[in-house]
Amino acid sequence: MDKRHRKQAETGSCCFEEVSSIEWEFINMSEQEEDLIYRMYKLVGDRWGLIAGRIPGRKAEEIERFWIMRHGEVFAKRRRELKKRHGSS
Repeated sequence: MDKRHRKQAETGSCCFEEVSSIEWEFINMSEQEEDLIYRMYKLVGDRWGLIAGRIPGRKAEEIERFWIMRHGEVFAKRRRELKKRHGSS
């Protein structure tokens, strides 16, 4: 096997499992964190790394996922269901 084919075989052997956004766990943010995310988003847009840098202990991926879950139509139904469960407990 030549070097090029060997390298392709090495890199192609690793499998990545893709996770659907529907399977994401909801991220709990404090009221202050949510407020800061909304204000920063208005200023800098979807620069999640920059926003995450302002919130200690949060990663850019968490901030982006939080934003998608808050603003995505797919998650609206799940949010309502969670609120019903927590409200009726």
